[in-house]
Amino acid sequence: MNTTIVLKKVTIIDPNSPFNKQTKDVLIENGMVVKVNNDINPVASALIIEEDGLHICPGLFDLLVDFGEPGFEYKETLESGCNAAMEGGFTGVGLSPNSTPPRDNKSAIEYCVNKTANHLVDLHPIGTISKDLKGKELSEMFDLKSSGAVAFFDGKNNTISAGLMARALLYSKNFNGLIFSFPYDSSLSNNGQMNESVESTKLGLEGIPSISEELQMSRDLFLSSYNDAKIHFTTVSSRATVPMLLEAKQNNINVSSSVAIHNLILTDDSLRDFDSNFKVLPPLRTQEDKDSLIEGLKSGVIDVITSDHTPQDLESKKMEFSIAEFGIIGTQTAFPLAVTHLSKSIGLEEIVLKMAINPRTILELDTPVINEGFKANVTLFNPKKEFTFTKENNKSLSENSPFLNTSLSCKVVGVINGEKYHLND
Repeated sequence: MNTTIVLKKVTIIDPNSPFNKQTKDVLIENGMVVKVNNDINPVASALIIEEDGLHICPGLFDLLVDFGEPGFEYKETLESGCNAAMEGGFTGVGLSPNSTPPRDNKSAIEYCVNKTANHLVDLHPIGTISKDLKGKELSEMFDLKSSGAVAFFDGKNNTISAGLMARALLYSKNFNGLIFSFPYDSSLSNNGQMNESVESTKLGLEGIPSISEELQMSRDLFLSSYNDAKIHFTTVSSRATVPMLLEAKQNNINVSSSVAIHNLILTDDSLRDFDSNFKVLPPLRTQEDKDSLIEGLKSGVIDVITSDHTPQDLESKKMEFSIAEFGIIGTQTAFPLAVTHLSKSIGLEEIVLKMAINPRTILELDTPVINEGFKANVTLFNPKKEFTFTKENNKSLSENSPFLNTSLSCKVVGVINGEKYHLND
């Protein structure tokens, strides 16, 4: 590995940097940004990275991914998941506790941390709220936090009673823990397959009403307020949740939220061909929902864009739509999709804020800054260079993406994290 890297004539997108929106040369030595200047003459042994239109931003962070291992290694291993994230421009990820067995104990957290310790991608495991994800009794949350868990989440199982959620919020305050809530009351949708709408009626599929999201969010906002605890809502999808989140923030409830990139781009009419690669949870909703979510991002009500990377093997997807598993892969396409589809509406700087800075702020992790004297933690991308996601360049073990063979107008060029770097292609 070269210890000296020079990025030539790169446009810096970093709202925390004094060089934000400026085009500069950046000198990186031994994993540190040592100089940002107009023209840096590199030493002969330096790795020089230069191309027309090259941009850099703080290393992207995906707040919620599911890598499966242990138990579902055939869908995704920790290594393959980190490789896919790295290829997509992420230098850090928050790992869902969904595994078999679940990450509800100290050794399960330490296993993830230790196994990925030498990877470029910083993997931050999320522990369970309840033991064995059964929603009956609290996990050993303090031990999980001490072992490296950055938050607590019961995934999309949604088995948590109001009483258990209240106890989790109250107990986590003792050690500054963060509770994740998936806003979905499954009792309102029974065997729901897609958004409850005109489209679900046309297709004859059981619907998932948006009220299932709003009701659960309302409950957990009340619980968070009552216990004066902080809470994060993962992957919101309904337009009605945006004013709820705004009101909560105005009332000084310590709340944050994320939205999956596919809910900002696709709508429920994508399911007309019964392609299970469009079957996600929360479901794709209407154009009005999508527009409201984008406005929520733009105004700062919604804090984070995530890939909601959920790998599924071929057998789990290539079957009748009603019994196919929910979820799509997304770490390699999330950022190119965001730049392609959201640059005009919210701008590059906001995309970087939602995909690099805010996720770390919510988890209270160190935020990279592109400035002299800071550790190099950088994503290199070209917002004007075409990228097509294919089976050949896919690094995930799974292929359940509706964006295969889709041409996007942004290419991730590479990542640098300390003394480690990776260049795509």
